Amino acid sequence: MANIFHVMIKTCLICIVFLINYPMPSISVTHTEALLKLKQSFTNAESLDSWKPETDPCDKNSRWIGVICQNQIVRSVLLGRMNLSGNIDVDSLSQLPGLRTLSFRSNSFSGPIPEFNRMGALKGLYLSANQFSGEIPSNYFDKMQSLKKLWLSGNKFSGEIPSSILQLHHLIELHLENNQFSGPIPTLNQSTLLSLDLSNNNLKGEIPESLSRFNASSFKGNAELCGEKLGKACDHQPPNSNNNNSTNNKSHGNSNKSISIWVMIASIVLLLIMVVGIYFMCRRQQNRRAAIESFEEPSLGRRISSDSKKSFELSRRGSSIRKGSINGKRIGDLTMVNDDKGEFGLADLMKAAAEVLGNGPLGSSYKAMMANGLTVVVKRIKEMNKIGKDGFDAEVRRLGRLRHKNILTLLAYHYRKEEKLFVYEYIPKGSLMFLLHGDRGIPHAELTWTVRLKIVQGIAQGLSYLHTELASDLPHGDLKSSNILINTDHEPIVTGYGFYTLINNAHAAQALIAFKSPEAVQNHQVTPKSDIYCLGIVILEILTGKFPSQYLNTGKGGIDIVQWVKSAMAEGREAELYDPDIIASAKNSSSQMKELLHIGAACVESNPQQRINITEVIRRIEEIQQQTGQTIQIMPSLRDGCAEIPVSQSPTRNT
Repeated sequence: MANIFHVMIKTCLICIVFLINYPMPSISVTHTEALLKLKQSFTNAESLDSWKPETDPCDKNSRWIGVICQNQIVRSVLLGRMNLSGNIDVDSLSQLPGLRTLSFRSNSFSGPIPEFNRMGALKGLYLSANQFSGEIPSNYFDKMQSLKKLWLSGNKFSGEIPSSILQLHHLIELHLENNQFSGPIPTLNQSTLLSLDLSNNNLKGEIPESLSRFNASSFKGNAELCGEKLGKACDHQPPNSNNNNSTNNKSHGNSNKSISIWVMIASIVLLLIMVVGIYFMCRRQQNRRAAIESFEEPSLGRRISSDSKKSFELSRRGSSIRKGSINGKRIGDLTMVNDDKGEFGLADLMKAAAEVLGNGPLGSSYKAMMANGLTVVVKRIKEMNKIGKDGFDAEVRRLGRLRHKNILTLLAYHYRKEEKLFVYEYIPKGSLMFLLHGDRGIPHAELTWTVRLKIVQGIAQGLSYLHTELASDLPHGDLKSSNILINTDHEPIVTGYGFYTLINNAHAAQALIAFKSPEAVQNHQVTPKSDIYCLGIVILEILTGKFPSQYLNTGKGGIDIVQWVKSAMAEGREAELYDPDIIASAKNSSSQMKELLHIGAACVESNPQQRINITEVIRRIEEIQQQTGQTIQIMPSLRDGCAEIPVSQSPTRNT
């Protein structure tokens, strides 16, 4: 008992000592108080008049300029081009635990870099175009492991590039241009690094091999830099060299031999680098093809032998070959719902030369060329027992009645309990996904700014038609670039729609891209606004040329196009988002491109209630078309009436 008493006394004394030496932290302030304290540290803060006491920066009714909130938490403080100067109160910024992006670009701040490294959760730090100066401590970035984007360009920083940048394993953008950095370039080997600019400094030495993938413009303006990238050989002296004249004279022949050996070794190293580079380029191309081929992609199909065609055939056992009609002509086991392309039966498909097009999340696709010359695509889907046969027939007949120039209409279908076949017309040019991300040749070169705008217009028209004609929680459900075919007139034709009411719920959540929308991820709910979210991803994909990671179930590959675009727009960097291949074809169209970018961003709002609707999408695209002097015919819908719109050319009917 005495021992226990002594232990208790000792424990209390330790606690008292701890409290004396480590006082309790002060109560955290609100984000309003923290930001007002930050404002007080500035001079010339007239531009922040919206920052007022007794208001909430996250209240939609009293928005504070430069402050972006999410779920009532301050996420970004973006104070670029505000004519600010003075000090930056890092203490007040540290009171914002949810802060992820911080920008003071294009102001008049000076002196050494503030202690932003106290905020280890920052993902973006933008200090470009100020008057910051002096050396940055080598360990400055040690505790900023979350940092992805670092812009220090256009200041007066000097000394060596901090070695702690090497520890930023998630770094995507690094801009240090137009400073006075000196010394060698650190061996930045982050595979995540996509944008680099070290130009116009005082850097010297050889450009690291790990940075050879970047253009020469990333290193220009550094007189003492060398390397193949700059077309300037580096002067490598052989080892054990000295300045003793007599020794040099005696070993002149040996020196020449040493130089020859060094040249030979360098040649071998360069050859190995080239071989390794070619190897990784081939691997990268294979990976891109594999990612693309994981979708149902017509232009990337591969031939199969006549023996392999058996995998396409269905077992006839248990199938009743009934005659008659259910608002669709039944030919054998195949029900025709659209005879615009002629009539055919299941036997015609079985005799056709088959070609595998791909295996997607919903099932397999085949190309079949029949004896009558008609080429079709056959989708084979198994997980489709959500409703009974009568309900299935009624729903599919409804799909067969759809007619729109931007919709690929169903031709026929086959029903079995185990699996179903859907037959469509084959569009030889292929999908939008292939044109954007496949082998970059003539097809991709056709995607000028005018063509891309036309494609976006047609996709929106087709989706609007589906939303009018299909009364469903998810009229399309799987809108993505692989489900958008492009005909010879660059008219988009939307396919892959209408399956949500047919597919088992569990499989739909795994297979349909609409279930990647925020409301589906968070609340397991989908609505027509989920289609709008998918449309936004496609618009951003068309503008940027980037492959969206949202299309991949593995979570590896591509880019989170929604987050990337929103971040760049919040920081005023829209011009960096556009696919370089359309810049040349978009002369005097920067404002139109920016407007389309904002339309795409409005489609991918996290809150579906704040998401733009399809009618507004079409209206705003029409305004862009009018600015470019082009208009495209809109197929009238029941909801929008039959008002006529000027026509620049008559589109070809494809269904």
